Amino acid sequence: MPENLILMGVIGRPHGVRGLVRVTSYADDLTGYRPLSDDKGRGFVLRWRGEGIAEIAELVGGDEVKVADRTAAEKLINVRLYVDRAQLPEPEKDEFYLADLIGLVVFDTGGAKLGRIAAVHDYGAGASLEIAGETSVIVPFTRSCVPEVDVAGGRVTVAAPEDVGA
Repeated sequence: MPENLILMGVIGRPHGVRGLVRVTSYADDLTGYRPLSDDKGRGFVLRWRGEGIAEIAELVGGDEVKVADRTAAEKLINVRLYVDRAQLPEPEKDEFYLADLIGLVVFDTGGAKLGRIAAVHDYGAGASLEIAGETSVIVPFTRSCVPEVDVAGGRVTVAAPEDVGA
């Protein structure tokens, strides 16, 4: 998958029998991005029909083909929706997209290199960073565990759990 794609949402289970789906959105307004695409290169257009409920259409030859029934909606469960990074606004000063963290070099508070950020995970209870080094570790992405993020400098500082305190 191209590195310029940013995950914006995930299609969930169908809602009803007319092709509506539940969508988890990682943007304030997912409908403002067109087209959304999946990891297979298919294009989609989304229209909200309720809180977390959307009508979705696949772009086929430039035309919108609406998902019209539950069976078609079931085939889209867990489809991840991406946009090209160029469609996103530039972050404000001292802000960044979580995708910008991937690949940054990780140091501990003493300056020792721990590895690189391999992935950013968010399962609903807050983001965590997966650090690949001699051993892989996952740390919560909180100010106490990650006191310094320098995207422009290509580095992140991580406090060891015993340094954070309980």
